[in-house]
Amino acid sequence: SMSCRTIVYKGMLNASQLRSFYPDLRDPRLASAVALVHSRFSTNTFPSWSRAHPYRYISHNGEINTLRGNVNWQFARQSAMRSSVFGDDLRKILPAIDTEGSDTAIFDNVLELLHLSGRSLAHTMMMMVPEPWSRDEQMDPARKAFYRYHSCLMEPWDGPASLAFTDGVRIGATLDRNGLRPGRWWETADGRVVMASEAGVLDVPAAQVVRKGRLQPGRIFLVDTVLGRILRDDEVKAPIVAEHPYAEWVERSYVELEALPDPTSVILPDHETVLRRQEVFGYTAEDVRMIVDEMARSGNDPVGSMGNDAPLAVLSDRPQLLYDYFKQLFAQVTNPPLDAIREELIMATERSIGPEDNLLEPGPDAAHHLGLPAPVLSNRELEQIRALDGGPGSHGFRTITLPILFRVAEDGAGLRRAIEDLRRSASEAIAEGYNQIILSDRGHDETDAPIPALLAVSSVHHHLVRAGTRGRAGIVLESGEPREAHHFCLLIGYGASAINPYLAFETIDDQVRMGFIPGPTAEAEKRYRKAVVKGVIKAISRMGISTVHSYHGAQVFEAVGLAPELVERHFTGTASRIRGVGTRTFAEDMLARHARAYPGNEESLLPVIGLYAWRRDGEHHQWNPETIALLQ
Repeated sequence: SMSCRTIVYKGMLNASQLRSFYPDLRDPRLASAVALVHSRFSTNTFPSWSRAHPYRYISHNGEINTLRGNVNWQFARQSAMRSSVFGDDLRKILPAIDTEGSDTAIFDNVLELLHLSGRSLAHTMMMMVPEPWSRDEQMDPARKAFYRYHSCLMEPWDGPASLAFTDGVRIGATLDRNGLRPGRWWETADGRVVMASEAGVLDVPAAQVVRKGRLQPGRIFLVDTVLGRILRDDEVKAPIVAEHPYAEWVERSYVELEALPDPTSVILPDHETVLRRQEVFGYTAEDVRMIVDEMARSGNDPVGSMGNDAPLAVLSDRPQLLYDYFKQLFAQVTNPPLDAIREELIMATERSIGPEDNLLEPGPDAAHHLGLPAPVLSNRELEQIRALDGGPGSHGFRTITLPILFRVAEDGAGLRRAIEDLRRSASEAIAEGYNQIILSDRGHDETDAPIPALLAVSSVHHHLVRAGTRGRAGIVLESGEPREAHHFCLLIGYGASAINPYLAFETIDDQVRMGFIPGPTAEAEKRYRKAVVKGVIKAISRMGISTVHSYHGAQVFEAVGLAPELVERHFTGTASRIRGVGTRTFAEDMLARHARAYPGNEESLLPVIGLYAWRRDGEHHQWNPETIALLQ
C-alpha cells in the first residue's frame, strides 16, 4: 500500500515529509530508508537512465510456474546483451535478477531491465506475457508477426497470473493467456478508476459508476493519466506493432521446417536388431503393449487408474530409468488445471530453435529461427535438420551431431568422463559456429553403451547456461530411450528443443508388420506423435502452463532419491529433498541392460516386470494377493 501511494506523490521526500503522508510510520529507521529510496534518483552519481525513469512498479496475483526456466534463460542471454542506453554501465547491473526474490520480484527485475533499455512498459508486457496468437485466425497479421519475432527472443512467462504495472504516468494491468486470475474494474463519474481482483472491494455507490468491465486474457488494460482516459487494447498495441517492419523481418529470417530441402536419405528400420536395441534401452513387454501400441493405435496418451503402489525408483530392486526418479510439480494456487481440450486456442505446441539475438536491442535478423510444429520429430524431419551445413539451402543454419555414448569397459568412471567430453564438445561446436546440436545415441554397440538421454541433455543444457552460450544453439535429441509422455516432458523441461524417438518408431513399424497395430506404418507413427504431444499438453496444463515454448527448460520437477552432487551438477536448481543414488548406479543399470542385449537375448522376448499389474516374479506392489488375503 505504501508503494501504491508513493506513485501518487511523485516528489523527492525526506523523513519528515514522509511522516506527513504516513502518520502511522513511527520507526525512524524505516522512514529514513524509504526516504533514501526516493532521494537516490536525484543524485548525480547515478547515470541518466536511472534518473529518467525513477518509478517502475509491478504487482502480481498468482504465480509464475515457468520461473526456473525463465531465470536460466535470462542468465544464458546475458553474454549477448549490449545496450546503447546503458553503455558500459550494463556490466554493473548484470545479473539483473535477484534469485533470492519471489516470482513477482524476479519478473519485475526483468521487466525493469527491458523497460529501461528503451521499450515502453506495454511493449515489455507484450513480450513477457504474450496473448494466444499462434492459433488466432482473426488476429491482424502484423500483430502476429510481432509476437513471432519476439518469441525468438524470449519465452513466455507462463502460469496463472494477473499483473498490474505503472511507470508513474500510465498504470495498467493484464492477464496471462490462460485468464484464470480474476480482475474487475470500475470507472466513476468523478474520474477515478478502481481495479481489484474482485468486484466490491471498495464501497463505491452504484450511481457513481459510469463504466465497468473485467480483465481479459492476453489483453492490456491501460489508464493514461496525461490523456485522462482508459486506452483500448488495440490503441495500446497498434503503435507498438507498427514501430518496426516485423512482418518483413520474419518473412526474411524465419524458416519453417517444411521449407527445408528433402533429405537425401533416411535411416530405415532394422528388424534384425530391434529386439536387441529395445533391451539396451530397457523396454519391457508392457512398454510395447500398453504404452507404444496403445498410443500408435488410438492417438491418445494411455490413462491408468488412480494411484501407484509400486516402490519409488530409489527403493526398487530392479534397474530403473533416470526418468523414474523425477515427479512433476503441481500448481499451488487455487485454480484448477487448464482444460487443454476445450481451451485448445490458448495451448501452443509450436517450437522454434536457433541462435538468439541481443535481447536488449535486437536487429532485423533476430527471427533467424527454425520453426517446428511440435517438439517430436520424425526420422525424415531429423535428417532435414542434420543436413544443414551452412551452405546453399541451409538458410544460415549449421548442424553438428555429437554422440552420447560411453565405453562399457570403463563403468561409472567412463560415464562421468564421457559426460565431461560431451559438454566440452558442445562448447567447441558453438565456438566453431554451429547453431544446431544433435545429441545422438544411434552408434551404440557391443563396446559402447548409451548415456542416459535425460542426463546427457540436462548436463549439456546447464553447462551451456553457465557458460552463457545456451542461447546460441538449439539442442535436438536423437535417442532410442524415450517412449512415453513423461519421458518427453522431462527432456523438454531440461532443455531438449526437439526429440526424435527413433526406437519407438521402429517398434511401431515392427508391431505393424506383426499385425498388432493397424497400418500403414506412417499413419501409426503419426498417431503416436499426436499422442505424445497430447500427453505433454495434459501434463503442462496441470501446472497452468499453456505453451511448450515456456515449458522448455522450465524444469518444473522435483527429484526423489538422487544424490545431491548429481542434482547440483547436472540438474541445477531442481528441488531434491531425499538423497539417493548417483552416476555410478545409473552406469550399473545401463550396463545390466546392455549385458542382457549382448551377445543377444536367447529368449527372443522382452521381460514382463509387472509394473502396471501384479506378477508373481515382477515388481513389488503394496496391493497384492497377500494384502488382499489379510484384508479379507
